[in-house]
Amino acid sequence: MNDTLIDLIRHGEPEGGSLFRGHTVDDPLSEKGWQQMQTAIAGQPAWQQIISSPMQRCLAFAEQTASDQAIPLEIVDDFREVGFGHWEGRTRDDIKQHDTEEYRAFYRDPVHHRPVGAEPLDAFVERVSLAYDAIIDKHAGKHCLLVAHAGVIRAIISHVLDAPPAAMYKLKIVNAGISRIRHGENGGVVESING
Repeated sequence: MNDTLIDLIRHGEPEGGSLFRGHTVDDPLSEKGWQQMQTAIAGQPAWQQIISSPMQRCLAFAEQTASDQAIPLEIVDDFREVGFGHWEGRTRDDIKQHDTEEYRAFYRDPVHHRPVGAEPLDAFVERVSLAYDAIIDKHAGKHCLLVAHAGVIRAIISHVLDAPPAAMYKLKIVNAGISRIRHGENGGVVESING
């Protein structure tokens, strides 16, 4: 059986710049974000399947790429970004200035110190991991592109590495960065991050 290759691409920069968007704030890609995405996929080998988060900052690009390249598209609701509660729509600087202790506590222990109203990290990792395992089974032997969010990509990489959820925030996932996971007879191997 052929290996299954999953290329994970984070959406480009959305309109409004860098904010905690989570899954309630869903700005479209900016012009810069579209350019970042087009540059990232230029020269990539052909995919056989595109899978996307339902959020517009991922889905619009996934739909256009699927149409342009005549590739099937599957939308998976469980690949939406983690919920950040009352941090959503706010900048990192604003949170650092007005919720300093909450911000510090989150980065010291993101499992037990979630922003007020945020999705529990364990529940987020579980929903993403189950969805990821399902696409690996469904698309076995294919080369797929998964268009998603930084949190989703962190959760998938952590899942493949059997790393605890708290380790997720030690991974930097850049806008339009492509990471690759290869699944073969010995399971998943992370081949590159932000390549």
